[in-house]
Order: sequence, then C-alpha cells, then structure tokens
Amino acid sequence: MNHRVFALALTAALASLVAQGAAAQGLRPSGTSSSGKTGLSSSPSSLNARPAAVPSITLPAPSTSTAPRSADFIVAVVNSEPVTNYEVRSRLARAEAQIAKQGGAMPPRDALAREVLERIILEKVQLQQARESGIKVDDYAVSQAEQGVARQNDMTVDELYARLARDGMSKDRFREELRNQLLQQRLREREVEARVKVSDLDVDQFLREEQKGTDVAAMEINLGHVLVLVPENATPTQVAERQARAQRAADKVRSGEDFAAVAREFSDAPEGQRAGGLLGLRPADRYPELFVNSTLGLPVGSIVGPVRSPAGFHVLKVVERVTAGMPTTVVQNHARHILLRTGPQLSEAAAAARLADYRRRVLAGQADFAALAREHSQDGSSKEGGDLGWANPGRYVPEFEQALDTLKPGDISEPVVSRFGVHLIQLLERREAKLTQREQRDMARNVVREKKLDEAYATWAQELRGRAYVEYREPPQ
Repeated sequence: MNHRVFALALTAALASLVAQGAAAQGLRPSGTSSSGKTGLSSSPSSLNARPAAVPSITLPAPSTSTAPRSADFIVAVVNSEPVTNYEVRSRLARAEAQIAKQGGAMPPRDALAREVLERIILEKVQLQQARESGIKVDDYAVSQAEQGVARQNDMTVDELYARLARDGMSKDRFREELRNQLLQQRLREREVEARVKVSDLDVDQFLREEQKGTDVAAMEINLGHVLVLVPENATPTQVAERQARAQRAADKVRSGEDFAAVAREFSDAPEGQRAGGLLGLRPADRYPELFVNSTLGLPVGSIVGPVRSPAGFHVLKVVERVTAGMPTTVVQNHARHILLRTGPQLSEAAAAARLADYRRRVLAGQADFAALAREHSQDGSSKEGGDLGWANPGRYVPEFEQALDTLKPGDISEPVVSRFGVHLIQLLERREAKLTQREQRDMARNVVREKKLDEAYATWAQELRGRAYVEYREPPQ
C-alpha cells in the first residue's frame, strides 16, 4: 500500500506522528571500529564521514478536530494486540494537520487512513519484537531524547510540555511515544546493521554516478508542480476530463506561458496558489519516486507531463538542480571520552549518575579527565586517557556526534546515551582540514552504506510484517 504520489507530504507527516523525539538519537548509528574505540565506524579505516541521518525534530501537530469522541471499537488485531478506531483517528488528525502545515496536496482521507493504520500495525509488530527480544529503554534515555526535542525546538523542557499540553498531549503519553521510538530504533540497530555490506565495486559505481550527476542521493531539486486531482472512484469520463485539463496546463507552459500563472489557474495543490507551484529546493529523496524518475537527467527548464498517479495528473517543471559533490575540506574534532557499558549490573541512569559525578569533579579541579578515563572507561581508548584523536564528521554514532557538535573546545558534555552505553565527552580541539583521496572515498562508502541501510530496513520491516498475524475488523472512520 505504497501511495508514492503523496510520499512527499505523507512521509514527513507519519514520521512526525510520534514527535520524532527519538530521532534525536539517530536511526542508524555506525558500528565499532577494528581499533576497539567504541563509537567509531565499522570500516577498518574508521573514517566513514557521513553520519546517519538525524532529521530535525518537530513537535506533533495539534488535532484540529472539535467533534466529540465517538464510541471506540477495534479495527485490527496485531498478534492479539488490538488497534482501536480512536487510535487511528487520533494519528490521522495529526497526519492531516502536518500535511496541511507543510503545504502538501492532501490525499483522499480513506487512503491516508489506511496508510496510518498500516504504520500503526508496523509499529506494533516492531515493538512486540523488541520486547520479546528483551530490549529495554531506561528512563534516562527517554529523558535525553526529551531534552533533545526541547533543544531542537529552542525550548526548555517545561516550555515543551506547556506546548504539548496546549496541543492535547500529556507528558506521560509523549514520553511513552519517545520510549517506543527508542525501542524500535534499538531493534533496527540490532537486526538491520549486520545485513549491510559495501564493496569496492559499490563505491566505484557511486562515484561514477556522482561524476555524471545522476546520483539521486547526492541531488537536490526544485520542481514546479501542477496537480489536477482525480476523485478516488472517478468514472472513465471524469478521468478523461481531468487528463484533458492537465494537458491544457502542460501545453500552456510549453508554449511559454508563466508557470506560476498556469499553476494558479489549474493546480489543485496548495502550493499552486501560495507559491506559484514551486515545491522548493530539497533533497531528491524527499520527492515521490514518480517525480524524481520523471525528471531525472532532464535539463533545467524541462517540462514533464501530464504523468498519472493514484492522486491524479501531474505537470512538472525542472526549476533547479544541485548535485552535491564530495567535500574536499571538513571540520575535524579532537575529543576524548569515558564510556560505561550498561547491562543488568549497571543501568543507564546509574551510569549517567556516575559520569555526572566525574564531570563535577573534573570541572571543580578535583580530578583529571584522562586519569578517570584510564581508571574507569570500558573502551579501547582508555589506555590513552580516552583520547580518540582527530575525527572527520560521521566517525561516531549520531548521538555521540550530536553531543560533540554542541561543545566548544574544553567543554565537557552531560552524560550521553548511545547503543554502546553512556559516555562523558570532552572536546579538546577543532580544526578545518583537507581530506585525502582515501578519506573522500571513505565518505563515499558511508553514503552508499546509508542508502543500503534504508533498503535493508525496508526489506526487514516487510519480512517482520509478513510474519505477523493481522486481522482486520472494521475500516477506520
């Protein structure tokens, strides 16, 4: 049920349904290097430079519905766990509000409700698998994610919860959704990471595509868009009428008429009236596949369409295209850390409390960071006083890197939870450095790995969903 036509708006909306709070942790951290320094990439060179994507965090969109809550009922059962109509309706309202906020074309409500239901089913399957596998999330990790949401929205935690309360979301509910996102993240890390291997041939192919300017992962595009909607149960006559309307729009822009004027006249999409049909410069993977595939390789100024999707007919104009090449210089960090591994004998909260005490003692001049690292750190860097050396961007797991980026030289972070345990991080120095050819190739390897991780996750999620018992009861209303 992949309605790719409205993926541009729907992907972001569904990702925001649970506030994306756990995304601050990073969805796909790298592995551990052969050097034994936990937090480095899995490449033997330890120089993979592209960090896992850490999307900017948005607060959940408030529900705009003022209708009284109707009687609830079960719409599906997932391995004996029910999904209620109210649960779907609540998520649906938030998805619709998010799509409207982003200015995307609103898909048919029934189709969007089915997408929301399928997302809930997939979440429940993953959460069930995580719990069966013994994966747990400590309260400290939830609090760290909570602080990340507040920080990325330029709020204090108290301001965050005041905003959430106005939007009808309680603190307990928000924290539970953060916990669920963290559970899913940790399950993905464990189940998907080992599936991904990147060969030298993969890297060579990526570099060739980049040189030709056809690599979608490294591309940003700005498209003009005219959408002529087709009703979900349209008759052949209605479809023909809508196609003819889209063809008139395409003919006008091909004959030289202003695209913005044509969009305002013909387009059923919100951006047609608001922005002259322009969707804005954004990474190609934030566009529906239909849009990308239809315009790939065409020069700026090209007109495409009408092309058909489940939503209707589209006319597209290639307004701008930017292909990001591999950088030649980067900002490097020189850091050291203390790692405490967590488990049955040491919870994340207890580890964080111990590291917070180390931090207090160092800042008070009562202890030396390097000495504490040599004595207490459970990482291969302990013998060097926790020193990790100079590192390019992306060398560390996302949550480690995110904390590091907020520090100034000499600063010591608060305790940071990662897949490896809890860290105390000190930034020693920062500099701009030119990359060697080997380092640039390692950056390309990491880009390829991220793409393969996306594909591996999609395959794994489909397999997990396929093994689940799902019984549909009533259509969501």
